[in-house]
Amino acid sequence: MKYYNYRIIAMLLAVVLIAGCDGELDIKPKQSISSGVALGDADAVQAALVGAYDEFTNGDLMNGDFHMHADLLADDGELFWNGSFIGPRQIFNKSILITNGEVSEIWLESYETINRANLVLSALDVVDAGDAGRVEGEAKFIRGVTYFFLVRFFGKDWNDGDPNSNAGVPLITTPTSSIDASAEVSRATVGAVYAQVLSDLTDAANLLPTSNGFFATSHAANGFLSRVYLQQGDFANAITTAGSVISSGAFGLTSNYADAFNSTSNTSEDIFASQVSAQDGANGLNTFYAPPENGGRGDIDITNVHLALYDASDDRLNMFYNDQAGAQRTGKWTDATGNDNVNVLRLAEMYLNRGEAIARTQGLVQGAIDDLNATRVRAGLTMATLGDFASQQELIDEFLLERRRELAFEGFTLGDLKRTQGTLTNSGLAWNADALVFPIPDREMDINPNLVQNPGY
Repeated sequence: MKYYNYRIIAMLLAVVLIAGCDGELDIKPKQSISSGVALGDADAVQAALVGAYDEFTNGDLMNGDFHMHADLLADDGELFWNGSFIGPRQIFNKSILITNGEVSEIWLESYETINRANLVLSALDVVDAGDAGRVEGEAKFIRGVTYFFLVRFFGKDWNDGDPNSNAGVPLITTPTSSIDASAEVSRATVGAVYAQVLSDLTDAANLLPTSNGFFATSHAANGFLSRVYLQQGDFANAITTAGSVISSGAFGLTSNYADAFNSTSNTSEDIFASQVSAQDGANGLNTFYAPPENGGRGDIDITNVHLALYDASDDRLNMFYNDQAGAQRTGKWTDATGNDNVNVLRLAEMYLNRGEAIARTQGLVQGAIDDLNATRVRAGLTMATLGDFASQQELIDEFLLERRRELAFEGFTLGDLKRTQGTLTNSGLAWNADALVFPIPDREMDINPNLVQNPGY
């Protein structure tokens, strides 16, 4: 397939294209990067784009840590980290040190991804006219989504004070071609980073085709836009963007909940999924959630606190099992080969995004109930009716509960805790506690004098 033909080229280009490296063996860091020769023709730019996907979907980002660490950090007793790795344990315990290797890897590899996308965007003039819009859209999709995850990990939430004065992350939209004072970029505001995310994803939605193999599409861009708008509390736009994906008819919920997971190809409800194969990629969620007999380490147990969220008739309960050691596991990540795709954006989320936004803006209306029933009925539950809810808030609360069941262990815990201004009952930490924001890694603080550390570190 075209994707894998380009992989070897992209990996060779990475030596030339990427500004930073965190490897201990990189004794002589490059002081300049010559991208002109490497990006001199359309094939090289396409290869660089595949290289951006390759970095974007590695285990430290989209194929694992973006999701796992969001759930570990905001966990309220529904899972338990029993692994031996110190970095994830610090995140789970909300006691992160500035030397945390997991946090550092997310920062480093996110900016490596962004630099690859920026390099592609800088060379659009050599791309064939018929492909230029798609290439630009894919690069902006990658950059916009990466910045969205970064700003939520390393900055205050959108609704925590003034986003136009709160520090976000460095905003870099041109390639880093030299390691000098010009690379010492200050943190942009949360508001500025969100503006870039929305700009990139809106451009992507307008530029990308509706069908693009397993690469990003206009539907994927709109799906992420709905997630961003929901995080901001922009419910009107969340309704519009999620609705555009649903009404496209390009996707459908799988007949059974279990069928949406553990697949080596995209399912009917995958709007965007990270591709994994025996030759390339890794499913980091399988590594940590699955026990050894299913190809993982068994580092994350599922507790009875989470299982208590489900009605006895809920088919999603059947996704949980006890491993050979007796620990409770989620069945979402159980492939012994570790070659199953990582579900990033599912149609189920679109129904829940739109339905909650309708409930928050329009109250007890049938449209919200219909969206709620989309996932409830698939799970074997009875259809909800307007008469089941005494108030608008009861309906909103039901949507939030449904998200915890339907989207469990897919990385939504932290974002939902913050946008709903909740409190962790186990620790008493409020949604805006300093401990629920990652520190700027000490390595970055050491080499960039223009960075300011987050409160509490």
